[in-house]
Amino acid sequence: MAMDIDRLRAETPGCELVRHFNNAGGSLPPRAVLEAVISHLQREALQGPVEAGLAATAAIDDSYAAAALMLNCQPHEIAITESGSRAWSLAFSHFALGNGRFRAGDRILTSASEWAGNYIALLDAARAAGATVELIPTSPDGTPDIAALRTLIDDRVRLIALTHVAANGGMVNPAAEVGAIARAAGIPFLLDAAQSVGQMKVDVAAIGCDMLTAPGRKFLRGPRGTGLVYIRPSLLEKMRPVLVDNSCGTMSESDEIVFARDARMLETNENARALKLGLGVAIRYALALGLDAIEARITDLAATLRRQLAGIGRVTLRDQGRRQSGIVSFTVEGLTALDVRNRLHGRQFNISVGGAAYTPLDMKARGLAEILRASVHVYNTEQEIDALCQELRDIAR
Repeated sequence: MAMDIDRLRAETPGCELVRHFNNAGGSLPPRAVLEAVISHLQREALQGPVEAGLAATAAIDDSYAAAALMLNCQPHEIAITESGSRAWSLAFSHFALGNGRFRAGDRILTSASEWAGNYIALLDAARAAGATVELIPTSPDGTPDIAALRTLIDDRVRLIALTHVAANGGMVNPAAEVGAIARAAGIPFLLDAAQSVGQMKVDVAAIGCDMLTAPGRKFLRGPRGTGLVYIRPSLLEKMRPVLVDNSCGTMSESDEIVFARDARMLETNENARALKLGLGVAIRYALALGLDAIEARITDLAATLRRQLAGIGRVTLRDQGRRQSGIVSFTVEGLTALDVRNRLHGRQFNISVGGAAYTPLDMKARGLAEILRASVHVYNTEQEIDALCQELRDIAR
């Protein structure tokens, strides 16, 4: 079924003000998300924060149910956190404190497109334990070489960590193929789905990951300050909480500490109920549109944008991968990325700049210091793409 784009735009207040091509940084939320957050904050002010939170218990529980439906898992396998970065950090830290405690000689495998924050955390934990972080060799298209990955597997590999969609080039990494190898070898698999959740169907069972993390603010169109964690139950049983309070642990009569054995072990007792509600509304909104329909629309718009950019002098596309996402990366010869972004911003176009600090391994390998990133969503239009490319033609003259 074709999407009603006029309705989508009418339900997205930001569409009246800007032409937003920075969905990989943060999307424009639907009005329903905005109203859910504001309404709960108003109830907190009028009824009391604790009382408003108790009244919203069923609706907050539905946020977990919606996330589980979206990812094809169970609600008790979901935690809601304060951001995507926090989600990844909590998943990794809980793993490292449990059965994933690293020892000298252990190996962690990751890819060249890994997000810098993730890579730094992996490297820090490995160095502290005398373990190593190794890169999976890269195929000519920029994705991890699956055949080479198989040759790296041995009993010293304790974790495989992968970014699903590259933040600086839009390629979709072969997560399911990596997951199959990890499951066959019994190696835990941590997937950073920051740029995939919300723009395509992400099925944790089909992918075979043991842990998955994602923010609410990107393609999911939820509030900033929210994130999701999925943890496979078999891994949860062996984890220990990093932040301990009464939300994840209780005391028995014999003073024994009993930790919760669901994903909410990763959460703390105090959190923003309004944002949790907004995240649930965003997920339900995406599910109502249909994840397959969202991906199809984004894929078509991104292909249109790439075709037009390829025809602009001094503009070079920088995307890799056989399968590409809604993130389109490029450079403009003779101009800095910041200069181009600022000129566009002054004309009510939002795009972003990606520096080597964010994805250092891949950028260094390709000899790039920075890229421009235009990322599309369902509410973008072909007319907006035409207008963006015309502005770039003018800038690149």
